[in-house]
Amino acid sequence: MFIDYKPGARLLRVAIFVTAVVCLAATLTAQKNQSPSGTWKFAVSGDSRNCGDIVMPAIAAGVLSDDAAFYWHLGDFRAISKIDEDYRRTHPQATMPDYLADAWPDFIQHQLVPFGKLPVFLSIGNHELVAPLTRTQYIAQFADWLDQPVLRRQRIEDSSGDHDVTTYYHWIDRGVDFINMDDASADMFDPAEMTWFKMVLANDAKNSAIRTVALGMHAALPDSSSAGHSMNSSVRGQSSGREVYAELSAFRKTTRKNVYVLASHSHFVMNDAYNTACHKGDVLPGWIMGSAGAVRYRLPADRALSTIDKTDVYGYLLATVAPDGSISFQFQEVKQSDIPASVVKEFSRDQVKWCFEQNKSNYTPENPTCDTGSPGGR
Repeated sequence: MFIDYKPGARLLRVAIFVTAVVCLAATLTAQKNQSPSGTWKFAVSGDSRNCGDIVMPAIAAGVLSDDAAFYWHLGDFRAISKIDEDYRRTHPQATMPDYLADAWPDFIQHQLVPFGKLPVFLSIGNHELVAPLTRTQYIAQFADWLDQPVLRRQRIEDSSGDHDVTTYYHWIDRGVDFINMDDASADMFDPAEMTWFKMVLANDAKNSAIRTVALGMHAALPDSSSAGHSMNSSVRGQSSGREVYAELSAFRKTTRKNVYVLASHSHFVMNDAYNTACHKGDVLPGWIMGSAGAVRYRLPADRALSTIDKTDVYGYLLATVAPDGSISFQFQEVKQSDIPASVVKEFSRDQVKWCFEQNKSNYTPENPTCDTGSPGGR
């Protein structure tokens, strides 16, 4: 083999070699977690307050065992309005100021660290904005997740020079555009977020490599089966949420690309969440997945069009993406026996039992009314 030691030639060969290594690494990353059939997986759930420090390590173990490419948390990490029951068990003398200073670091330590090196994407929930906490504090605390390289690259690609980290973002993985939105307060989606969303959707319509859009946020879009605990709860949320739904519906019709809508906020599991009278003939595939540790709600009275609806359970959705971009979802339940021994030791067997047997509420979200006037629900 001929080796040229001329300085210029050597630098060129080194540059070519480094470029080849980088390209190979990118290819291997894209192939990671992909089966021979071309399918790959990701996992999603939300609402891990109350008992999330106990449940989330088991969710992490399941997600890692399932060989998912990433985990997407749809918000409500800690209660903030009161001390979470799991935190109280290990900090019996903690005051509210103690808890508020430690709540998010506690979430990171107990609920994110168990995922190890697996990418985790975070969506902001309404409990992340319980006073005295703010979006500015949220962005500062979770900057490592909100500005991870894949999100930073996408943000700059969308708009060169855009270095502002926001609570809404998107990233593209193997033909799927994952759009994470912020509807954590009554003033969202605000005009800036709406402009951004329409820009992302317009780019996806023109990009032949994009086969699917998966929209995720904390509260469900308006007029779902759980409308009483959704974006219907505020004037701005109801109007902007309906606009987003209409944009997604039009996108699906004109491009014939796949669209899925994922949310949490209501603490139960439900598929076909938008198959209601309000969306007759225009139903987007949607899931509500709010069972990562939060106090479990009762199911809405009218859910006849959902084929999967469960409460008093914990778990996550395992999503399998097919080569054509279509996504199938399977609920993966986490049972008491799945809680790691180290977690049982830290929080006690009694606390684990309480979380599985007594972490419940009688609250039942109202069904949609389909009116176009004032918002309802709580």
